[in-house]
Amino acid sequence: MNSQSTNALETVQPLFEEDQARADLYALIARLFYAGPDTRLLAAIAGADEIVGENETSPLAAAWRALGAAAAAMDAQAAQEEYDNVFVGTGKAEITPYASHYLAESMQERVLVRLRDAFAEMRLAKNQSAAEYEDHISGLCEVMRHLILFFGSNDVALRKQKSFFLEYISSWYVNFCAVVIASPNTNFYKPVAVFTNAFLDVERDSFELI
Repeated sequence: MNSQSTNALETVQPLFEEDQARADLYALIARLFYAGPDTRLLAAIAGADEIVGENETSPLAAAWRALGAAAAAMDAQAAQEEYDNVFVGTGKAEITPYASHYLAESMQERVLVRLRDAFAEMRLAKNQSAAEYEDHISGLCEVMRHLILFFGSNDVALRKQKSFFLEYISSWYVNFCAVVIASPNTNFYKPVAVFTNAFLDVERDSFELI
């Protein structure tokens, strides 16, 4: 995947099927919010199986089916234009995908400082070819994917994932997704945001049990 977030030498640990699925979904969200989907990605989403372990009536399962239907009906060029119009724009973007935008003003500068310290502790580094700051939602989701794949599925790994999630994702993703859903200029990205919100809700609720 072309992503802006991290470069690291990863040693992938044995995973439960559920955790591999989690890592894959974080990767998908990262990809969709980094750039508009191409034809191949839309086809992959449209043809994907149901989410492992999810009841078919759950909000996450419903959001996944809606995203698949949207991908099947979407033209790749139109999706890429939508992404560029909403998240890139000319000058100031309509919707910003950076965590700091949704935090209290007193926290906006500190979040980047803390993130860079966290990256250094995890031996991660921003891709120097990327223009985006570290608090881009794509970068944060890539870090979650890395934590799942690199550390495996044990209790220590889950605590690392929980700590990062609560520190850098939990406090703002709902507001971000709500803005994307409410925008009059989003079409494909409405079900993307609904799915993102539903998936991160499941992650938040799961971490509360740890």
